[in-house]
Amino acid sequence: MTDDGRPGGRREFATTRWSVVLAAGQRSGDHSAAALATLCETYWYPVYAFIRRQGRDADHARDLTQEFFARVLEKNYFGDADPARGRFRSFLLTSIRHFLSNERDREHALKRGGKTPPLSLDVETAEGAYQLEGRDDLTPEKLFDARWATLLLDRALARLQDEYGAAGKHDLFDCLKGFLTGDSDDVPYADTARALDMSEGAVKVAVHRLRRRFRDALIKEIAETVSDPADIDAEIRHLLQAVSH
Repeated sequence: MTDDGRPGGRREFATTRWSVVLAAGQRSGDHSAAALATLCETYWYPVYAFIRRQGRDADHARDLTQEFFARVLEKNYFGDADPARGRFRSFLLTSIRHFLSNERDREHALKRGGKTPPLSLDVETAEGAYQLEGRDDLTPEKLFDARWATLLLDRALARLQDEYGAAGKHDLFDCLKGFLTGDSDDVPYADTARALDMSEGAVKVAVHRLRRRFRDALIKEIAETVSDPADIDAEIRHLLQAVSH
């Protein structure tokens, strides 16, 4: 969970690329089921938040979120997924809208039972996170984009933390990550320099390098969800705008 209570944060994230989406639509046994689990674990909260903002209560949103991801395989929702069509973010949002539209006239559909067991979602975490959103003015679509953006930013931060950790620089990352998250905006470089036993100039260079590497990590995350590299910059701008509103 992130520091502000939303799911995500430092959890291990399975890599999600269009290839995973395609695998989820192939009905190829264990591999397809594993692909679905990856998609569900990674993207369930933006979907849950979108459904909740549509006016469903917590229990109904939980059931609909579970049912949506279960039907990804049962009804082969991703069978026609085409990376050439653009961004996975847009594709998933269109898919969940279509699903909800079909569900509106079937109030008891979730009680009928089916061959696909419900997926295990931490609804307590989901609803607790949703109650912390604190923004009633966001439309379901804008909330979905904001949580999608937060998810990718968390993934990029986790990727960077792993990178620094592999290089034996855990302490450096822990001291400097606040300059990425905003937690250290009011902390003088001199204080950080003393904590790290570095010069102030060296800390400034390290922070600059960290920010550049964070952007690179974010680009890698976004590149996995778009079909055309030319879309990366536009997607970055869109997502940063989504979390700033």
